[in-house]
Amino acid sequence: MQQFEANFDGLVGPTHNYAGLSFGNVASLNNANAISSPKNAALQGLAKAKALSDMGMVQGVLAPQERPDMETLRRLGFTGSSKNVLEEASKKAREVFLACCSASSMWTANAATVSPSADTQDGKIHFTPANLTNKFHRSLEPEVTGRILQATFNDDACFAHHKHLPDNEHFGDEGAANHTRLCSEYGAPGLELFVYGRHAFDSTKPAPKRFPARHTYEACEAVARLHGLSDEGVVYIQQNPDVIDQGVFHNDVIAVGNQNVLFYHEQAFYDTETKLDEIRRKFGDSPLHFINVPTQAVSVQEAVKTYLFNTQIITLPNGEMAIIAPTECRDSASVSAYLDELVTLDTPIKKVHYFDVKESMRNGGGPACLRLRVAMKAQELSAVNPNVLINDDTYAGLTNWVKKHYRDSLSENDLRDPQLLIESRTALDELTQLLNLGSVYPFQR
Repeated sequence: MQQFEANFDGLVGPTHNYAGLSFGNVASLNNANAISSPKNAALQGLAKAKALSDMGMVQGVLAPQERPDMETLRRLGFTGSSKNVLEEASKKAREVFLACCSASSMWTANAATVSPSADTQDGKIHFTPANLTNKFHRSLEPEVTGRILQATFNDDACFAHHKHLPDNEHFGDEGAANHTRLCSEYGAPGLELFVYGRHAFDSTKPAPKRFPARHTYEACEAVARLHGLSDEGVVYIQQNPDVIDQGVFHNDVIAVGNQNVLFYHEQAFYDTETKLDEIRRKFGDSPLHFINVPTQAVSVQEAVKTYLFNTQIITLPNGEMAIIAPTECRDSASVSAYLDELVTLDTPIKKVHYFDVKESMRNGGGPACLRLRVAMKAQELSAVNPNVLINDDTYAGLTNWVKKHYRDSLSENDLRDPQLLIESRTALDELTQLLNLGSVYPFQR
């Protein structure tokens, strides 16, 4: 039986900019108000996707959101022509305006939580879009994300789609950025790890003090119920509150898993040994590799700066694992030294490939942020919308699309230009035709 883990990377939207919207995300805050390059950002993301496809991986793309979000701006009381709405919002409610221009949907690790058919009660792949309630700019995404996922995975016999959880921070859900899956092979039943930052209904439990814990225990439980997961197929793990306060806003900034490997920083989790014991017990007798990176080797600050753990661990067609890392890891003395040693150790990870995704990194997202992982069998892959899968032709088509429609540079002042809105809608309208998505955007409906 053929089985795969497909990666679906988020296409960077035409309004990619640095507004510093994400409190708790150090890179996002540090680069606020810098000049961005939407064209370079989109091409960097596509180049990474194509490179993984060339390695023999199953690779697809997910469409970006419509931005500026005119529907939300009008809902918030800005009226008149599009030009007037943009001008008034940018003058009278700058933070709201910038949020409505964010291209943050590029980080599709936050698009949804995905459970493969091997884990679910009904034998379908389940998708629940993340509600992303903790950040206003991201809370605007779930409805359209749900439509894009349904247009991408559009066979009811193989895929089950759920509505996002209630729009309330008691059920704050950050999607796959706080979820990983361990398994002996992709098509076999696995162990899904749900990582949360706090308990919403019990204030006596540990929680961070400086930065928000965006994901709740209650949200993890709800998604597991929706997906029909068994108690023995799930482990709930609390993220270390102290590490959240050091700028680790999602678990995928401090830990990542793939098949039988869990790669994590020693400060990643709360009550680590108890939870590792639970993972060992539930995983069974198959070989399992815990790769614990000590603070002495790589500090939390350096891990956040380089996104050592926001790398992708992939299983190549030859069965070896490789790390897909940003060039920032290569340029860090401590991180590059650690990775050079890691590939010589007795673990499945044997290679590291470095990629330039600086436009994304400067806004707070590394290679792992840019992709949504979907483990699937051959017949399930054949049910995916074929237009979203990367090959030579689709890569060429998307690259030409970006070069045709995207600006070389973008400043905050450019965001209020009504011509940018026209350019963005023209680009997205053409994209939905390229990817055969139908009418997923508000301006198309």
